[in-house]
Amino acid sequence: MTHSSDAHQAQTAQSNIEQELARANVDADPVAGNQRLFEGGRNALIAIMCVAYTVFHLLVMNVYPLETWAYRLSHVGGGLLLGYLLFGSSPFAESDARGRPDGLLSKALLVLAGAGILYGLAGVAAIWINGRIMGEMLPPAWAMSTFGIPLTAGTAIAILHGWLFPHRNRTRFAPGDVLLAAATVGAIAYLIFFARQLQLRAGMPMALPGDMWSAITGVLLIIELTRRLAGLALVIIAGVFVAYAFAGPWLPGIFEHRGYDVKRFFSYIFTDNGVLGAPIAISSTYIILFVVFAAFLQTTRVGEYFVNLAFAAAGHRRGGPAKVAIFASGLMGMINGTSAGNVVATGSLTIPMMKKVGYRPQTSAAVEAAASTGGQIMPPIMGAGAFIMAEITGISYMEIVYAAIIPAILYFISVYFMVDLAAKRVGMKGLPRDQLPKLAKLIRQVYLFLPIVVLIYALFAGYSVIRCGTLAMITAAVVSWLTPHRMGPRQLFQALDNGARMVLQLVAVCATAGIIVGVIALTGIGSRFSTVLLALADQSQILALFFAMVVSIILGMGMPTTAAYAVAASVIAPGVINLGVAPLTAHLFIFYFAVMSAITPPVALAAYAGSALAGSDPIRTSVESFKIGLAAFVVPYMFFYSPAMLLKGSPFEIAHISITAIFGVYLLSCAVQGWFFGPASGLVRAALVVGGLTMIAGGWVTDAVGLGIALALVLVQKRIATPGDLSAQQTGEGGA
Repeated sequence: MTHSSDAHQAQTAQSNIEQELARANVDADPVAGNQRLFEGGRNALIAIMCVAYTVFHLLVMNVYPLETWAYRLSHVGGGLLLGYLLFGSSPFAESDARGRPDGLLSKALLVLAGAGILYGLAGVAAIWINGRIMGEMLPPAWAMSTFGIPLTAGTAIAILHGWLFPHRNRTRFAPGDVLLAAATVGAIAYLIFFARQLQLRAGMPMALPGDMWSAITGVLLIIELTRRLAGLALVIIAGVFVAYAFAGPWLPGIFEHRGYDVKRFFSYIFTDNGVLGAPIAISSTYIILFVVFAAFLQTTRVGEYFVNLAFAAAGHRRGGPAKVAIFASGLMGMINGTSAGNVVATGSLTIPMMKKVGYRPQTSAAVEAAASTGGQIMPPIMGAGAFIMAEITGISYMEIVYAAIIPAILYFISVYFMVDLAAKRVGMKGLPRDQLPKLAKLIRQVYLFLPIVVLIYALFAGYSVIRCGTLAMITAAVVSWLTPHRMGPRQLFQALDNGARMVLQLVAVCATAGIIVGVIALTGIGSRFSTVLLALADQSQILALFFAMVVSIILGMGMPTTAAYAVAASVIAPGVINLGVAPLTAHLFIFYFAVMSAITPPVALAAYAGSALAGSDPIRTSVESFKIGLAAFVVPYMFFYSPAMLLKGSPFEIAHISITAIFGVYLLSCAVQGWFFGPASGLVRAALVVGGLTMIAGGWVTDAVGLGIALALVLVQKRIATPGDLSAQQTGEGGA
């Protein structure tokens, strides 16, 4: 897959989402959005379905618990149903972007797909009627033995139709997408109806043909929706893993395994060992809860207050809008479920402002991408990463949150240094104060921070995470009554509607990640890979961590953070832990680099989302966002060498390692930007790298070496700096 096709896929997926969100009235003007919300039968129907999807989750989480399997299947099925009705198919390459005119082939494919799916639905209905109405445990033989093949075949044909004939007129439902939505109802209804029995026979010889065909249909639907919403990268990775489950007997070395027949594999993969495992468990609870919370903040404009406050406080400073992006993206990113989603949410405001003060489009997009990516490691929400880590490791949620505080702060400090040094190097100024919101006025509205305050207080007070998110959501609605944008019935409806639309991509990618995790569990490749990792590292923890970093970044390319971490943790965490690395350190290390993959070329989803907003080249934007976040790549090694950075130590040790780490990150940022009390030559930059890296270990000797190098370089730079350099530096201060 070439870089250009990667970029096209990511851009297509992102623009697809943005266009549908725009049509769904998810815009910066909630009032105008409300006025258009009920225009047209299609929009009204979709809005009602989205609200029902959100309300269902809130009721199950807070009021009426549902059996776990049925709930998770409903979560996946509802997400697929809405996804196919909302997001049309997209072509594979730019050359196919115009699509093909519908003709005889298109109609023939639709007829075949429709016949197969309708027959499958009839079979599922017969099974349900026989069991629920007639009270018979054994359904009709024809339904159990033959309904699945037409259902699966019809689904595959409908997917093929979408590839060949992308539907461009989104003012009405595409016939192929309606058929895929119907196939979702059939497959998921069967799996829910037989949920308890399926748990007992999944992956076993007694699995029924209906189990297999429903699971195959579900996997096809998940993979296709992931392709539409997240591009090809994750789909290809999942495809490789599925193929591996069948090709094992013919593979060499550690990759060899006995192989699995189709019935056992697919009935196993649609259990809590696979699709319904940890990623979907988190997606169906914490992720949807906090995505809806973010939708409440958007609809009530409380989220807009965060951005305005950042502009008022830092907009006038050197490179001010870029610094605003760091603050606003960190605040919103800890709630949003994806880095790319955070870019879209805050970048629509910060990117135009950055361009206005002189940043190039690709630099504006790169800064926003780097800042938004950091939101995924910012406590207390961490883009749902903390919840997944707690689920996988058994470590308490609050322990993970505490440990992540200093590394997250270091990340944002490093990005701040990068932005400030870049602005200083070119003499960039901030925005005029008369173009910025008034800080004094905004401070009088500080009560708008109450939803975040309530959330953090409730978390640290020991309430359940679901209760905390619900309380924060209610607080956002109540606080809005103190503003002109008070939340009434229409605004509430819109927030619930938007929350469902915003979570659909995460439902798809978490389900696909579950497929990969299921293959890893079934074949045992994770433990064997860990064995190889141990052998290659030869008992060296640092070498094992380096391999873990590489694997995490590669797996994370093209995958949202939640999916990337879940897969990487399953494959490499056991090996790293077996070498003696503490489980919390190992998982935070892997999670950190899975997050960083969002700005690592060639497939950097956060950078691609930013480039779409800025109108810049996706690949160049991803390279620049990687450069902006480069200094932060040493932070995980810092907390490996110094557990005090994870708040494990005395207050003095924690203070010592935090200060020296900030100093080391600053030196590395200066090296990357080529500015250290004036322009830095290649030799000075090399010395800065050495000085910064010596601060990683956190020892007194290495700290003294790094400090000595820095002092020597200060003297050198002060001596060789020209008056012109100093003048440019002073001109760029802009209140910084």
